[in-house]
Order: sequence, then C-alpha cells, then structure tokens
Amino acid sequence: MQQEKILICYNEPVGIYENYSGKSAGKGIEDSSDPGLMAQVSEMRKILQQRFLQVETLSFSRDFAKALRRILQLAPDIILNFVEALDGDTNFEGHIAGAFEILDIEFTGNRSLTLGNCLNKLKTKQILRSLAVRSPKYFLARLNSKLEEGNLKLKFPLILKLNKEDASIGISEDSVVNDFPSLQRHLAFLFANYRQDVLIEECLPGREISAAVLGERVLPLSEISFANLPAHLPKIVTYEAKWSTQSDYCLGTVPVCPADLDEPLRLLIEKTALAAFNAMDCRDYARVDFRLSQRNIPFVIDVNPNPDLSPDAGFIRSASRAGLSYEDVLFMLVEFALQRSSASGRPTAQRRKNLENYLQELKT
Repeated sequence: MQQEKILICYNEPVGIYENYSGKSAGKGIEDSSDPGLMAQVSEMRKILQQRFLQVETLSFSRDFAKALRRILQLAPDIILNFVEALDGDTNFEGHIAGAFEILDIEFTGNRSLTLGNCLNKLKTKQILRSLAVRSPKYFLARLNSKLEEGNLKLKFPLILKLNKEDASIGISEDSVVNDFPSLQRHLAFLFANYRQDVLIEECLPGREISAAVLGERVLPLSEISFANLPAHLPKIVTYEAKWSTQSDYCLGTVPVCPADLDEPLRLLIEKTALAAFNAMDCRDYARVDFRLSQRNIPFVIDVNPNPDLSPDAGFIRSASRAGLSYEDVLFMLVEFALQRSSASGRPTAQRRKNLENYLQELKT
C-alpha cells in the first residue's frame, strides 16, 4: 500500500437557474448535476483505498474558508479535483484550482487558467483561431446589446450558446435559428433568463464527433448519432439530450463508439484534438468536441477540461474501447499528479510543513 495522502474534492450539486433547458416553455428548477454524485464519490474512494492507505473526501460550498481549513488539517499529498462550481456558479471552478496552486498542493486535471479560458467560449475561440485550429465563425452578443443584422456577417443557420456555461445549459431546439427575427427573439430570451453574453456561431451541417484525450493519447473517437431524432428537431446535443432521460432529444441522440470514420478523417480529427488540447494548455484529460463541415472538415466547437468521469459518461466509454477500465483511468490521473509532485523537487515533508504554517496563521 502506498503512503501518500489522497483527498477527493467535489462540489455538492446546487441549482441557480429557474430554467436550465433554454426553452421558453421550460418550467421549474432543473438541476444539471448528477443525482448519483455522492455514490460516485464513495465508489472512487473505495477504488483508491485499494492502493492508498489514506483517502479522504471533501465537499465544497460557498463557505470556502471551512473547506480551506479542512485541507490544511488533512495536508494531502494529492487532490483529485472534481470541483466544477460553488453553489452552482461555474465561474468559481478555476478559482478553486487556483487555491490549490497557491497552497502548493498537486492536483489532478487542468490548471486554473485553462479552466477559466475554456469556460469562456469567446476566449476559447480566440485562442484556437490564433493558433490556426479550425473553429466555426462566430459573433459575441454582449448582454442586452442591440444587434444589427448588417454587423453579423455570418451564414444561417446559426446556434446561440451562453458564453460562460457548460453541460449544455441553455441549449435547446430553439438555439438553432434560420433567420434574423428568430435570432433576435431567442437572444432576448437568453439575455432575460441567464443574464450573460451569448455566443452566436455558424451551425455546421455535418456529423458530431468527440475526442477524449488522456495524457498525450487520443482515445477511440465517439460520434453522436441523430438517426433516431424526430425530423423537425435540429441535430444538436441539447440540455435535454444530456439530462432529461425521457425527452425526444435524449432518446434520439445515441453515442456510437468507436465512430465509423475513414482513416484519413480519423487521423485528422485526432491531430486536431491534440492541437486544441495543447492550444488551451490542457493537461491530464479533456474532451474536444467537433462538428464536420459539408466537406467533412472537422471544426472544434468546444474544449472540455476535466470532463465528466461518471462510469456511464462519454469519456469512460472511449476509455473502455481503448481497454482501460474506470479504475485504470482514476489511477492514471493520480499517477500523473504524483509524477508532477516528484518532479517539482519540493519534498513532501516541506509542503506539509507549509500547510501547517498556513493553518496556524488562520488560527491566529
């Protein structure tokens, strides 16, 4: 058994919007988080206890000082970072990783700057396109700004996305618009309900492919099949497709892994996925989502650092096709962090002493 102290950090699911679906007909609070989160964290702990003597868990809420004191008391060698928000606000995801960096505790997954940049769709676009990674043409509509048709310079159909949200929050069939009046109506709805900027993007007509990247390896590619989706619905992955199990979108969007692609296209997608992974300065793991153009050219539509690792999620599906179990993935992430910790040249004893000093300062 290994002696390192392992701490699993996560956030409790909290809803902040009255309407998560992005549809004007949406009613009630729909929480996008996994209802089985606690069971998943418990299972992770059991798996890690097979190899490590000390494995603890810590949930994060708005009371960050409480969580900080607990971290300092535990003085972990490695943190498995599954914190995606504080009280439902995803803007704090990068801040938590930044706190781990300040405390000099090595953690799994992506750094604070990467998490912040990837959450911001505008920044992601700017970084990717500056490094010649293809991404659809776009326009950012600032909150409550008046949009002039002549300033758009994009080709319909277009898709509207909240600039700083993930998990497909705010994405519905209404998100795809085919004319300017429809765009104006839905933009006003998004401004009123989510109070943030909206990214307007050309909606490409081709297939939707995802590339899971683990370390420096692209796992078998996955495709979302829209074959069973009712003909009147746009072929996109909506909030309902991910979280509403009896919806037309969930039933009509079927993951296929490995995706049936010819060899040149598969290699091009893999190459582009690694280019996007590196452009956003990702590490350990991420998922890069693509839409193909009419000419089968892959365009990056999203880079997801620290993607969902639940056993039925797309990342684990791709890993299993590569011969990796759920347990293998967890242990690999821990090993990545342990290797960084060893390579830093800072002895574990000294880091623990620093944490003790932090804790003593808090008490005084």
